[in-house]
Amino acid sequence: MKFQGSENYVATQDLMLAVNAAITLKRPLLVKGEPGTGKTMLAEEVAQALDLPLLQWHIKSTTKAQQGLYEYDAVSRLRDSQLGDEKVKDIHNYIVKGVLWQAFTADQPVALLIDEIDKADIEFPNDLLRELDRMEFYCYETRELVRAKHRPLVFITSNNEKELPDAFLRRCFFHYIKFPDAETMHRIVDVHFPDLKQDLLKTAMKTFYDVRNLPGLKKKPSTSELLDWLKLLMAEDIPLEALQSADSKVSVPPLVGALLKNEQDTTLFEKLVFMNQRNR
Repeated sequence: MKFQGSENYVATQDLMLAVNAAITLKRPLLVKGEPGTGKTMLAEEVAQALDLPLLQWHIKSTTKAQQGLYEYDAVSRLRDSQLGDEKVKDIHNYIVKGVLWQAFTADQPVALLIDEIDKADIEFPNDLLRELDRMEFYCYETRELVRAKHRPLVFITSNNEKELPDAFLRRCFFHYIKFPDAETMHRIVDVHFPDLKQDLLKTAMKTFYDVRNLPGLKKKPSTSELLDWLKLLMAEDIPLEALQSADSKVSVPPLVGALLKNEQDTTLFEKLVFMNQRNR
């Protein structure tokens, strides 16, 4: 298996090297980067390009590692026993298989996405060390060892909200997705909006990077927010002139709410525009 990009995902050379290195080493690929830089989409596109089924485990603050293995539904078994249901005799009826169990027992190799692992408790990655390393775990209720038939291709994403344990990092191949430069961003936009007029795209891209490069922003606009903004510009048929300032001064772009997502950044931007206009 070798990933060489896809029609729907613009992968840089170093990102493709990282994916293929993880495949060669048979280690999970830990992908970090700003929110909206395509970390989750990477797993989806690699799975599709390599013709692998994709299992997804989206982590929340309350997620426990055990849920990825299996859960024993003791409450349902107790209720069924009170009702005299025959299926209580087989404990397998009350084992809910998690995504890791499903990935380990799949008849063909699969891709497994553990999305936003940094949302969970700090002990969460530590609790998965053995399972991801040895590709096996023990189910105490059924007294069976669940061992991977095929080693899954594991993608783990993180928004860097908290540091991950060193022991966990040691078991992964790491890649940081840098924010796309203008040339790469142009290619990304072309994939999503192939019919977008080039003069509008050029002006919109300049405005986007001007906003993104403002000092003091709490949350810089990401790739996904640029795509949302361009979609709105096309839907509302915003003229090119609305994005351009006659004297190249900073101005408030239309539908700026697609780019700036909190009142602090919006106020900062409006103050900068006001100062520029006063200095004309």
